Amino acid sequence: MNESSANAPVQHAQPSVGSIAAHRPHTVAATVSELEPDLDADLDPYEEDAADGAELPQNRFLDRERSWLAFNERVLELAEDPATPLLERANFLAIFASNLDEFFMVRVAGLKRRIATGVATRSASGLQPREVLDLIWTRSRELMARHAACFQQDVLPALADEGIHLIRWPELTEKEQARLFTLFRQQIFPVLTPLAVDPAHPFPYISGLSLNLAVVVRNPVSGHEHFARVKVPPLLSRFLEAAPQRYVPVEDVIAAHLEELFPGMEVLAHHMFRVTRNEDLEVEEDDAENLLKALEKELMRRRFGPPVRLEVEESIAPDVLDRLVRELKISEAEVHPLPGPLDLTGLFGIAKLDRPELKYPKFVAGTHRDLAEVESSQAPDIFAALRERDVLLHHPYDSFSTSVQAFLEQAADDPDVLAIKQTLYRTSGDSPIVNALIDAAESGKQVLVLVEIKARFDEQANIKWARKLEEAGCHVVYGLVGLKTHCKLSLVVRQEGDTLRRYSHVGTGNYHPKTARLYEDLGLLTADPQVGADLSDLFNRLSGYSRRETYRRLLVAPRSLRDGLVQRINKETAHHRAGRDAYIRIKVNSMVDEAIVDALYRASQAGVPVDVWVRGICALRPGVPGLSENIRVRSVLGRFLEHSRVFAFGNGGEPEVWLGSADMMHRNLDRRIEALVRVADPAHRAALNRLLETGTSDSTASWHLGPDGDWTRHATDAEGRPLRNVQEMLIDARRRRRGPATP
Repeated sequence: MNESSANAPVQHAQPSVGSIAAHRPHTVAATVSELEPDLDADLDPYEEDAADGAELPQNRFLDRERSWLAFNERVLELAEDPATPLLERANFLAIFASNLDEFFMVRVAGLKRRIATGVATRSASGLQPREVLDLIWTRSRELMARHAACFQQDVLPALADEGIHLIRWPELTEKEQARLFTLFRQQIFPVLTPLAVDPAHPFPYISGLSLNLAVVVRNPVSGHEHFARVKVPPLLSRFLEAAPQRYVPVEDVIAAHLEELFPGMEVLAHHMFRVTRNEDLEVEEDDAENLLKALEKELMRRRFGPPVRLEVEESIAPDVLDRLVRELKISEAEVHPLPGPLDLTGLFGIAKLDRPELKYPKFVAGTHRDLAEVESSQAPDIFAALRERDVLLHHPYDSFSTSVQAFLEQAADDPDVLAIKQTLYRTSGDSPIVNALIDAAESGKQVLVLVEIKARFDEQANIKWARKLEEAGCHVVYGLVGLKTHCKLSLVVRQEGDTLRRYSHVGTGNYHPKTARLYEDLGLLTADPQVGADLSDLFNRLSGYSRRETYRRLLVAPRSLRDGLVQRINKETAHHRAGRDAYIRIKVNSMVDEAIVDALYRASQAGVPVDVWVRGICALRPGVPGLSENIRVRSVLGRFLEHSRVFAFGNGGEPEVWLGSADMMHRNLDRRIEALVRVADPAHRAALNRLLETGTSDSTASWHLGPDGDWTRHATDAEGRPLRNVQEMLIDARRRRRGPATP
């Protein structure tokens, strides 16, 4: 990493590992669900031990936007790595491009809006808003250039060596060009709409993320030159197949036949460009009474958000570029010239080619061992399994379809089930989860579904699901005013003899069967009555009127989650000073919240070993003498998206472990309903601790965060031997485990 520090210089120092080595063994359980559980009913009340109020330095936070760009740089490093399978390199190039699109649509757009309205303030890192924006433009320009170079110089030639050719129009044979001309006439030309720009035709609206051709034509009679815009239809394939495994960008095919669009005119030039717009949503709380209509109105407005980035081919003519900048009203700093082709998110399609030898080895998840033991002729009997023990799931190593999905499908079919309560944040277009809920409602069960229709970029899909669920007779609610509901919860109420028993699922990931094969997540299935009572109370709060703020085995944002974690962090300091076992291990997607970070700093100052495993943004500076020399920060990226959130504490020799939906960010802790569940089973706690130890171990391949904000990749040891890959370890362990595999 070559990023310069965004804040005042910080002296480099390595954390002392001597005092914490005992907490970091180099072994890992076959999977976090492998161990036999024993029920633990220890629910002693928690007592807070506050840390000393030590003075903390002003420059203790890294800039979050710079940290996000560093995360996307780590994605790019996977694409740049020759050891990554070739089509996976193409996939990581597409992920990088998609990530950056969203970053500009949301983070950059939001920052620009706050600057324009005068509400932007100095960031926690000490940077002024304009400084942050300048930093973003500089770093994103550097990363986009690296991204293009990786594609052009490394991945493109490597694909060609494997017989997969991504070529431009002049490289096609005459036969291939003729074939594509036929395709153009039959399937492309009818949907194209050339738009002239002149005094009678104003500059057209350019939709966000669309590919466009800026075309210059000349009237041969008058000699006048004219400007026109041609939009590449978004539903067309990004790369068209000219011959088996020979692909050409769709815009090349359109550009080669512009005379068909402008008959009688001379086509002088054409240039590709792409605009990114502000696509974040702002729904006023006053509209919450009619949230569905308010959101639909805002979705319409989002289409016309102001531009925040202009990508152009680096060969673009200066006069055409000047016109685009003027008409779009953007600054030169927001212009990004790149070698073509633009929009490499299209590489997702190339990455899906049926060339298994160029991808990660195929992995098929298996049924969790505790569910396989009670498997009937058709599917596991989830309720019977949960009456015996809690089940700790680790996806994608444990099958989602034969666990969480089967749990809800069995509940829908079971005549003894009286009610199902469910949160939905994101789900798939053909969701078996939604279908199960509809079946349950149609069979007369009480079904409550909390649909978060403000889930970013899934708003339209969630509105559709909300209406479909309502039509089936489900009670659909949209949560609390001013708060997103991000917690991952299922509750099933079943009549068993003369009593009602509640079965629960608390997870870290969305109820999305497709992403469950790609995202690493944890989930707890349990018949524990205290968890069931907690979920009943929380669902009642979400659907009705309740001011409950304390729960038995849950920490719930925005009321108790941050304070509960800070209290536990502080308590580790007291344990450490008393000579008892003390450590803090955290796995999250983002670590930004200042109160949590400051609590971790104080624990480190007191000598408590702290390990943070973070996928994306981290504002914490590890390894600073006198502040954070006992803190290590690691990041793991690979074939699966690390998505689980886990919080483990030594607790004086009686380990306490929590899992759930919350990241350590303001939005999660202050503006969302999030839930963590305390893991009661000692075997489950031990397995989760081993997972955290392995992910943060120096013998595991990962990126290490330095005190200056730079990330360094550690993939080999001092002798050049590959370090352990935690995801491959868990895959190998799952393959060795007995139990049927399921697709």
